[in-house]
Amino acid sequence: MTAQVQHTGKHVAGLTIRLHPDDNVVVARQEVALGMALPEEAVTSRAQIPAGYKLATREIQQGEAILKYNVPIGFASRDISAGDMVHSHNVAFEEFDRDYRHAEGYVPVTPVPANEVATFQGIVRENGQVATRNYVAILSTVNCSATVARKVADWFTEERLVDFPNVDGVVAFPHSLGCGMEMTGEPMALLRRTIAGYARHANFAAVLIVGLGCERNQINGLLEEEGLDAGGRLQTFTMQAMGGRPRPSRLAWRPSRHCYPRPTASSASRSLPPT
Repeated sequence: MTAQVQHTGKHVAGLTIRLHPDDNVVVARQEVALGMALPEEAVTSRAQIPAGYKLATREIQQGEAILKYNVPIGFASRDISAGDMVHSHNVAFEEFDRDYRHAEGYVPVTPVPANEVATFQGIVRENGQVATRNYVAILSTVNCSATVARKVADWFTEERLVDFPNVDGVVAFPHSLGCGMEMTGEPMALLRRTIAGYARHANFAAVLIVGLGCERNQINGLLEEEGLDAGGRLQTFTMQAMGGRPRPSRLAWRPSRHCYPRPTASSASRSLPPT
């Protein structure tokens, strides 16, 4: 058989959700008791069906496709009566032909006029990203610099940020990885992708990456692998290059202060970008 996907809005009524008019199952929104009538489907439950499970809305013969979103999700391994719970005890998986046509129901829409486009009080970054907050992020490359990252963020109290009204706060993102692991492979790649994701987040007007110096997850390797460029909104700091772990205020005041968005900078001020 060939499966053809059609798009339609789901129908929620009573205790069940019908995802497509041609489906032969519905999904229980909440637990359906044995013998409970479901008038919206003209069927009575023949089992105790937990929330999230499927219920047959008509007779389904053995070998017939189970349709959800009008797509086969399996085949009846035995005859299924209307009102039965449909699950692994009566559904089997089989090979079948698939029709990969999609979006055939697409209908172009007319954009609303520019003066009617919804907007919000957002912050447009220089790279086109739109933010809702102006935070400075302190990231650590390794667990060994996690304490310093936290202390840097803690040092910047509301009193010390009073001269920077556009800064919503300074926040640290420590972790327990970055050393005692291979320098290549998926674990390191996953860690670096995650750190880079924070570094690129629109809600960070600026980012400081703090490294120890001898860790496996070296700052230069992180920047190169993730295509990050130090300078401007992204600053880096290596503890061992500064003689260890100095007083947090001394550590933070220099590189972190360069991260503050200027109150007049367009990329740090709110405007009205479209939603």
